Order: sequence, then structure tokens, then C-alpha cells
Amino acid sequence: MPMYLISFPSAAMVVADDELPAVSAASRVVVDEARAAGVWVFGGGIDGSVPPVRVDADGVAVAGTYEQTRSLEGGYAVLDLPTVEDAHAWAAKLAAACRCAQEVRLFGDGAGT
Repeated sequence: MPMYLISFPSAAMVVADDELPAVSAASRVVVDEARAAGVWVFGGGIDGSVPPVRVDADGVAVAGTYEQTRSLEGGYAVLDLPTVEDAHAWAAKLAAACRCAQEVRLFGDGAGT
């Protein structure tokens, strides 16, 4: 089955601090539902407190990132789903839980799917 990346940037989720526990609980319900349905591949959020590092082919690590991804952050989920319509349905569930719109993209795993 194809996989879909469902994501949002951190700035899109505008909730009061006292609402964060409810948002976290609601998103956990959706994640648990996706796991129970057998469609969850992986997910999580970028930890903005840890700076990115680029590693060259010779193993040398250099602090920093590519200009195009310098603001890469937010929440991500990869789901294994039969159709893009299914991806949209799961994105709607995540949007309701996280209280912000979700972006859906076909996610290639390098295995020809």
C-alpha cells in the first residue's frame, strides 16, 4: 500500500497553554486508533531544542542545515493507507485533534511504492 506523510508546522497549532494537555490526549487517541487499525508506520515531532547537523559522506559532522530546511519543525505521521481519500480522512482526524489543518503528501519508502 502507499504511505502518506501527514504533517503540520508548529506555528499552525495555535492553542492556549492550558489546552495543550487536551490536544495531546486527543492526538494520542488518533494515534492509538491508527495503530489499532494497522495503518500507523511512525510519527512524532521535530525536537527544536536539538540543533540539526549535516553529515558528509566522509562522516564529518557540521552544525547547521540546508537553507531550504532551516525551519523544519512540527508534527509528522506516516500512515500506510490504500487511497489518498483514506489519507484525507486520517488527516481530518489529526486536524481535529491537533486543532490545525494537516498537509498530506505521498511518502516514498524507496521500495517502489
